[in-house]
Amino acid sequence: MKYFIRYSLSWISQNLSIPFWIVGHIHLTMNVYEDIYEILMSVGMNIIVGVGFFLDFLDYKKDKINDKKKGY
Repeated sequence: MKYFIRYSLSWISQNLSIPFWIVGHIHLTMNVYEDIYEILMSVGMNIIVGVGFFLDFLDYKKDKINDKKKGY
């Protein structure tokens, strides 16, 4: 289950980060945040994307270290 959650976060961050940010910025310019629900949803989506980027970075870093050990 741990690997599925990690994969899901990575997939979301890679595939949905641009739509989250584009929709969020358009929404910010057209509306005033008066509802705490909207603010929490926006923050939550950005946290999910940030965690996914961090997990993907850790995988990338691990791959680079393994490549150096192999001599690539």
